[in-house]
Amino acid sequence: MKATVRWAGEASFEGRSETGHTIVMDGPPDLGGKNRGPRPMETVLLGMGGCTAFDVVLILRRGRQDITDCVAEIDAERAPTDPKVFTKIHVHFVVSGRQLDPRRVEKAIELSAEKYCSASIMLAKTATITHDFEIVEVG
Repeated sequence: MKATVRWAGEASFEGRSETGHTIVMDGPPDLGGKNRGPRPMETVLLGMGGCTAFDVVLILRRGRQDITDCVAEIDAERAPTDPKVFTKIHVHFVVSGRQLDPRRVEKAIELSAEKYCSASIMLAKTATITHDFEIVEVG
C-alpha cells in the first residue's frame, strides 16, 4: 500500500491514496491552520471507525442479518504529553435492522476487534479499546 502526503501551504496537507482518493488535513488555527479538513489524528480515528464498521456490516450481512444501518460513535482520549498517542478509545455501535440477533451483533464486533480490523488492532498497542452496542429495530 502506498500513499502520498503533500504540503498545501500553511498547516494544510493533501493526502492521496494509491487508489487515487484524496483527503485534506489541516492543523488548528493557532498553529496556522485554516480548518479546511480534519486533523491528522482525527483522520487516524476516522480510519479505525471505518475499518471496524466495515467489518461489522460485512460479517452481519454474510450471516444473513437484515442490517439497514451501522453507526460507530467513537470517543477517544490521548496522552497529555508528546507523543500524544491514543490511550483510551470507546466505540459505541448503533446497528439498525430487522430482527437482528444481539449475539450475532456482539460476535461481529468481537471478530472485528480481535481478528479483522487491522486499524483497531494496531491502535490497541497503545490504547485500551472498548466497545458496546445498541440495536434499533426498523419497521
